[in-house]
Amino acid sequence: MIKYSLKRLARSMLTIVIILTVLFAMLQVMPIEGYFNNFDKLSPQQIDQGLRELGLKDPLYVQVGRFLLNLFKGDLGVSHRYRENVPITTILADKIPVSFRFGLISMAVSLPLGMILGVLMALNKGGPLDKIGNAYIVVIQAVPNAIYFLLIQVYGSELLNCSMLYRDGKPITMVLPILTLAMPSIASYGMWLRRYMVDETNKDYIKLARAKGVPNATIWFKHVFRNSFVPMIQTIPGSLLMTISGSIYTESLYSIPGMGGLLVDVIKRQDNNMVQVLVLLFAVMGIVGLLLGDIAMTLVDPRISFTKKGGAR
Repeated sequence: MIKYSLKRLARSMLTIVIILTVLFAMLQVMPIEGYFNNFDKLSPQQIDQGLRELGLKDPLYVQVGRFLLNLFKGDLGVSHRYRENVPITTILADKIPVSFRFGLISMAVSLPLGMILGVLMALNKGGPLDKIGNAYIVVIQAVPNAIYFLLIQVYGSELLNCSMLYRDGKPITMVLPILTLAMPSIASYGMWLRRYMVDETNKDYIKLARAKGVPNATIWFKHVFRNSFVPMIQTIPGSLLMTISGSIYTESLYSIPGMGGLLVDVIKRQDNNMVQVLVLLFAVMGIVGLLLGDIAMTLVDPRISFTKKGGAR
């Protein structure tokens, strides 16, 4: 397992370097205004001198290497337009806890509710509960998020008699954003768990257990649910990490000062340094989430082996 983890880690590092190189290459063709707060007042000579001081005239491989070296030192650079000359790490330290709090609470709500929905649908396959659950999933996936997000915001604020926007220090204003974040995840968890459980019930070992007279409750919860939940585990670490990135639309809709809103803001302001760091951060969290998900699956499922005899992954 250690050998496999190290191999996957090396691949992940290579992927991050490739993403970083592509990102730097793309920034070469972006407007250079994003590196100066008073671009309109600078002469061509001052602009050229400023670009040289920032190292943007260096070859691409030199820029990537310098960024990685500074990254290992914990230096992500400074913001040029969002908050002039403020270290990016300082800005992220204010934003990440906000997105993580909302994301973690919404995940704590959506995961158990999604599991319950999936189990009830599988247990009542073809019945009323299954049809209601399928209708909910279809509506969530078919209707554009912007539509029912707005409906939740407008009618939910009237029902709860609270502001339509998030207000720090007023917990009641957290309810609607959390509900907005949780609803799509509930549908996703429920849909996949139902599918895995229905597939599991058609396998030979389940038919054999029924033929032997094993109690139905034991079959469903000790065998069907347990084995169906294993593939779901792979997505949990990634989902947890990605809560740090926040939801771009939800945070903008409710004026939540988190990472999603920050990304929108720095793109509008053309703060290239901030855009570069945020895109890289989101990419790294996605890659690390996949790595941790694979490792988590091997810990809970003895059928997965790293040896060729056992069917290497």
